[in-house]
Amino acid sequence: MFFILCQKSFRNFQNYTMSSSQPSRRQFLQGGSFLGKLRDVAQSADVSENETVQENLPPSQQVLQSNLPSVGGFPMLRFSRNAMASDFEITFNRGQYPQATAAALDALDEIERYETLLSAFKKESEISSLNRNAAREPVPVMFDEVWRLLWQCREFSRETHGAIDVTASPLWRLWGFAKREGKVPLQLEIDAALQNVGHSLLQLDPKEKTIHFLREGMEINLGCIGKGAALDSAAQKISEQGVEHVLLHGGRSSVLARGGRMAETWTCDANEMRFSASNTNFVLSELSDATFAAPSRDRSVGWTIGVPHPLRPGRRFAEIRLTNESLGTSGSQHQFFICQGKRYGHIIDPRTGYPATGALTTIVIAPTAAIADALSTAFFVLRPEEIAEYCRKRSDVAALLIAADEIQPQRYKISHFGFEANQIRFL
Repeated sequence: MFFILCQKSFRNFQNYTMSSSQPSRRQFLQGGSFLGKLRDVAQSADVSENETVQENLPPSQQVLQSNLPSVGGFPMLRFSRNAMASDFEITFNRGQYPQATAAALDALDEIERYETLLSAFKKESEISSLNRNAAREPVPVMFDEVWRLLWQCREFSRETHGAIDVTASPLWRLWGFAKREGKVPLQLEIDAALQNVGHSLLQLDPKEKTIHFLREGMEINLGCIGKGAALDSAAQKISEQGVEHVLLHGGRSSVLARGGRMAETWTCDANEMRFSASNTNFVLSELSDATFAAPSRDRSVGWTIGVPHPLRPGRRFAEIRLTNESLGTSGSQHQFFICQGKRYGHIIDPRTGYPATGALTTIVIAPTAAIADALSTAFFVLRPEEIAEYCRKRSDVAALLIAADEIQPQRYKISHFGFEANQIRFL
């Protein structure tokens, strides 16, 4: 699922390529090899109104920039880097902050640091070290960031009745998604893998800050929350440099907004908050909130995020206004396989051992990117009525679900829970 900034008129858009000389690993991490050139780009009077500054990565890692039209607001300056198998991007109002270049580099370095801590695919990461040793004995968790996320995921697992589980990697591997070679396993294989899945098998000692696996063959993976956590920490780095207006995203599925887009207007009347009876592509679920909650904040300053239309590429069917909050989305549109005419997505229900069915996309608005990421995964697994109940208990969480209509498969069923009156509009 990809999110795009709501945009209305075309502007010039340019990419800036750094010198052909390859920086050292130390220079790459610190941004020293191209800091000066980035600053030149950011301050140049000849650059386009909307520009993206990108590091001189190898061709296989470079971000393919779209010729995105400009929002009807202030021109933007973007910085991007590849990490966590995603393209992370940081967007500023162009010219608003002289320190934007330095702030962006610090933030991108912080995202890369999180990757070295959390990646289960890097042998030197903290997570890989825990996976190698925690089945033998309680192992100290060396980094506070990792400990907080493990504890937070345990709480989310309890709140969602096991719909999110950091120990579910054996199931994900069993279904072939780790190597992108999907296969349907035998039931006895699923049953065997389920023996190594569950937070009840994961002992976290808050006093000693240790972790212990109660069974051999267990492993943990923080992919359900890692990108969001990295964005939260990167945003803190940016805030420490006095920047109040910025938008960050990781792979366009995790979004964090601070302040807003200069000169961008936002209106949301009652008609825009309801589906049109003439819209034959969608049907509104009877479980959706009958009314929208009263606004908790002024959204005249914020960032408008477009929700892509599931049937019409390049178009949106809704827009969400983010004001000092975050958005996370989960879906199986891009990672799935088909076997004997049945579609299997990569998000596994850790309670059954089978890929989750029902939802096509879940979108969550929450106070932090880590919370939004984790809950979007859990909500993809939960039933709509369970999601509605969760949002009723937490006024700071909202959810938008897109699913195939059981009666008319060519249509989509939309459910929304917890949104405020000035937070979403349907197009």
